[in-house]
Amino acid sequence: MEIKQSDALKRLPEQFFSKWNGRIKQLEASGYDVINLGQGSPDLPTDERITDALRHAALDPVNHQYPPYRGFAYFKKGIVHFYRRKFNIELNDETEVAILFGSRIGIFHVVKALLNPGDYALLPDPGYPDYLSSIRLADARFDVMPLAQENRFLPDYDNIPIEQAKRAKLMFINYPNNPTGAVASLPFFEKTVDFAKRNDIFVVHDFAYEAICYDGKKHPSFLEAEGAKEIGIELYSMSKTFNMAGWRVGFAVGNEAVIEMINKLQDHLFISLFGGIQYAATEALLGSQPFVDRLVKTYEQRRNTFINHLQKIGWNVDPPQGTFFAWLKVPDGYSSEQFTNMLLEKAHVAVASGDWFGEHGEGYIRVGLLAPEERLVEAVHRIAKLNLFNK
Repeated sequence: MEIKQSDALKRLPEQFFSKWNGRIKQLEASGYDVINLGQGSPDLPTDERITDALRHAALDPVNHQYPPYRGFAYFKKGIVHFYRRKFNIELNDETEVAILFGSRIGIFHVVKALLNPGDYALLPDPGYPDYLSSIRLADARFDVMPLAQENRFLPDYDNIPIEQAKRAKLMFINYPNNPTGAVASLPFFEKTVDFAKRNDIFVVHDFAYEAICYDGKKHPSFLEAEGAKEIGIELYSMSKTFNMAGWRVGFAVGNEAVIEMINKLQDHLFISLFGGIQYAATEALLGSQPFVDRLVKTYEQRRNTFINHLQKIGWNVDPPQGTFFAWLKVPDGYSSEQFTNMLLEKAHVAVASGDWFGEHGEGYIRVGLLAPEERLVEAVHRIAKLNLFNK
């Protein structure tokens, strides 16, 4: 019997990171010390206060049963309180909050909820690869919004062709930005709302790196822009801010019609998250958060150390303003893929090739600041030995 995969699976793009991790493991199995800076998973543990809450909740028999389909009310009320305290945004916990198995699944849910085969979306380029994956799985189409360094890696709405704007039903934006490390402002979000309203486009703001912003700055929520709830939602991940990547917990907030669509879809797919995780996530949102400040300071110190050492070897790069990624131009004479392969093979330093994030990522690499400072410095020393830069 020949078993054939579905057309939907055939449409999915190549998963570069899975293939790349295989190459890294092969080198490590051969005895090489690979400094892996290509990953996007936090390397530090979840705060003990959160893990203690999980231990406590795991002993409660109520969490040994199925949780409510749309999550426990206390978790949704905790999300509402968090947004009120942090962004001065009012949300209705019953109609404007959807609990997610990580914000990544929310990307797929909102595409499935809003797009039919052949419908168009606007995607940032370079951008998080799963935006494209979700579009392909839904048999939808897309146009790209180039993120150029001269425009601070923000989409230039004035230069999006009218026909593309008018046919788009959905658009993704993501700030602080993966992969570029750029940040956005409230005026930019206000301009986004205006653009979306004029063209009848629904906006999904992926807020995965909310707290990771440097130089004393705090990042606004998209929902702070006037009218944002009318045309958009925000996806919030607890993976990065709270070092809870393996817990798979996040949420969507905003437009009640689309929140209901997401909840309806999930009613047929899941019976919500394990109650112990909901309890611990609520504790993370509502409790004091000095560990978040410490986390951001750790990443900022890593950023400063890494960028300073790069500049010392003659690699003139700009420091990221947010996220735990650095977006670096490759040296003249190399493509992103060529440079990425050379770093792995000759320096045993693994990074992510910029073209994995889209056509406009060509000429860059993404480096994760997800290793101790001494390993970041060692990575720079290895790169320096390739003699690619003038000091």
